[in-house]
Amino acid sequence: MSSLNIAVKYSSFAVFATLANLFAQELSVRFYNGEFSIYVGILLGTLAGLLCKYYLDKRFIFVYRASSSVDDLRKFLSYSLTGVGTTLLFWTTEISFEFLYGTKTARYFGAVIGLTIGYVVKYHLDKHYVFSKREG
Repeated sequence: MSSLNIAVKYSSFAVFATLANLFAQELSVRFYNGEFSIYVGILLGTLAGLLCKYYLDKRFIFVYRASSSVDDLRKFLSYSLTGVGTTLLFWTTEISFEFLYGTKTARYFGAVIGLTIGYVVKYHLDKHYVFSKREG
């Protein structure tokens, strides 16, 4: 697969996962608007984006086929661990926009910025540490 093809697919998947994240956040804050609702939404959005992105990256970017459920779980845990720093970057950016501007639109704009930077970094981490051997 060419570098351009990978970049287009990865970018498309990042957009899809970002939309899944924001959609889950929006649903969360619509159903629960109590104490810490923004943080609950961010956590649920993160999980939705993580699950979408893992499946798409594993299947279509790195073409990885797990040999067993245990192998897939190990790969998912590795994938998740490489995302800790990028997730903290995303959360910090989103929450900073919330505190600076105080609007949902600003918060989601901060989320998009944080996720975009995070996904660029995450691709390189996954390529070198999680899916370093291409299979399939």
